[in-house]
Amino acid sequence: MLVKTACLWYSSEMIRQLLWCGLLLRLAWGTAAADRPPNILFCFADDWGRYASIYATLEQRPSPNQVVRTPNIDRVARQGVLFRNAYVNAPSCTPCRSSLLSGRYFFRTGRGAILNGAQWDASLPVYPLLLKESGYHIGKTFKVWSPGTPADAPYGGQAHAYEKSGRKYNNYSENVTALVREGVPLAEARRRMEAEVRGNFESFLAARPAGQPFCYWFGPTLTHRTWEKGSGKALWNINPDALKGRLPSFLPDVPEVREDFADYLGEVQAFDSGVGVLLEKLAAIGELTNTVVVVSGDHGAPGFPHGKCNLYDFGVGVSLSIWWPGQPGGRVVDDFTLLMDLAPTFLELGGLKPPAGMDGRSLVNILRSPRAGLVESNRTFVITGRERHVAGAREGNRPYPHRALRNERYLYIRNFQPDRWPMGAPNEVTETNTPSYSALEQNTYVAFADMDASPTKAWLVHHRQEPQWKPFYDLAFGQRPAEELYDLQKDLDEINNLAADPAHASIRAALAAQLMEVLTRAGDPRVVGEQCLFELPPFAGGEAAARRK
Repeated sequence: MLVKTACLWYSSEMIRQLLWCGLLLRLAWGTAAADRPPNILFCFADDWGRYASIYATLEQRPSPNQVVRTPNIDRVARQGVLFRNAYVNAPSCTPCRSSLLSGRYFFRTGRGAILNGAQWDASLPVYPLLLKESGYHIGKTFKVWSPGTPADAPYGGQAHAYEKSGRKYNNYSENVTALVREGVPLAEARRRMEAEVRGNFESFLAARPAGQPFCYWFGPTLTHRTWEKGSGKALWNINPDALKGRLPSFLPDVPEVREDFADYLGEVQAFDSGVGVLLEKLAAIGELTNTVVVVSGDHGAPGFPHGKCNLYDFGVGVSLSIWWPGQPGGRVVDDFTLLMDLAPTFLELGGLKPPAGMDGRSLVNILRSPRAGLVESNRTFVITGRERHVAGAREGNRPYPHRALRNERYLYIRNFQPDRWPMGAPNEVTETNTPSYSALEQNTYVAFADMDASPTKAWLVHHRQEPQWKPFYDLAFGQRPAEELYDLQKDLDEINNLAADPAHASIRAALAAQLMEVLTRAGDPRVVGEQCLFELPPFAGGEAAARRK
């Protein structure tokens, strides 16, 4: 009304008034832009743990983070907030993503709590569709939530997929290597992969109605196996020998394992290049200053002991950086965070209240705070867990149920069925039989099917009877006691189980009680009710045939 009055007011000083009118319009437009909810760019890599060069600045010992180079991810962390203690609720892609999308503990997402056999419960609110209803333009490229029919998908199926420029980036090392073998220069092969990322993002932006904020999920699977053997050195000049003395102590520090891990870090660097493309595009169209950029991954490394499908830090600890331009940046935050906290965070950024039933807590106050270290005093621990990963990993298609509580000093794990195989049954591995290297590198279901096929897995199986390496094999694949307790001040790699140590009995009992209290309050089917639904069909039962690749 003030603008309209100024524009209609006619006097002998009309020119002056028109100039005043223009100023008021610019002020009005500026206020409207400032009031618009921010865009959300979510970069979420499959099977990417806490590996980025920025984390080397926080570590007090040799680490692979001193070898990997991720300048674009580091930029997001330096401009925004780097989370030291970010975790997934479940170290398996479907339950992790079910938790993230719904803001609930994974065990409260119905059949979204498992991988094979998962179906989405359409009655569960999910943040992307809630943002869409509020006026956001939403879209995704590559993986968000895969099982179920397209109509059941939490992103509304393929209606919001922008992938016409291609999907080769998902298998980065294989496709770049193939181009190089055809005679394409490495720099050009990389450029083609980046062009695919850019083209998919541009098609999403082109479809956005004028003036709408957007929420875009960039979900490449390149850090998920398989990748080209030797590609870390060939494509990214990551020398496997640079990892000597820098691997976690539960991994054999041998050439084969170092090469395998170097290849993994190469895929991390490829992901970083994609993040850089998206940031560059946002800057080019003038949207970077109004976009919250979030970079993370859906659990730890695949095909390595202690990683994917495990509740150790190597399996559930993930990178998390959030850059909100205009808010205090350059901070490292110690608050313990589960990725299910992102759903209420994104909703609050969009001006929405989280619906009833969300267990996650918004991180917006942390992002707005100027403080580093522990910002919110009640964020001092997280709860993680898993039920079933791949079908047929154990007899009767049974899960491996376990839950954990991680705080600043201790990790406590409760294995509810210690008689079962945590990584799946040995299958073809016996005292007198050893599957071939190629079988163990290429076919996850040959043995221990809850660990992805890999050169590291093959090496461990083939050296299992040698005294020097048998402890590594047993630690990776052997059965585990009902309780595990690790003191992180003395045992960063979580190898020395103190649960049976009388000197730690009071700590073990206190953490066990705290874990069960949280699970009971949250309604975890594993600890409430007369019979656990995760032990019944369709979650378990009915022997699943092992699948062969």
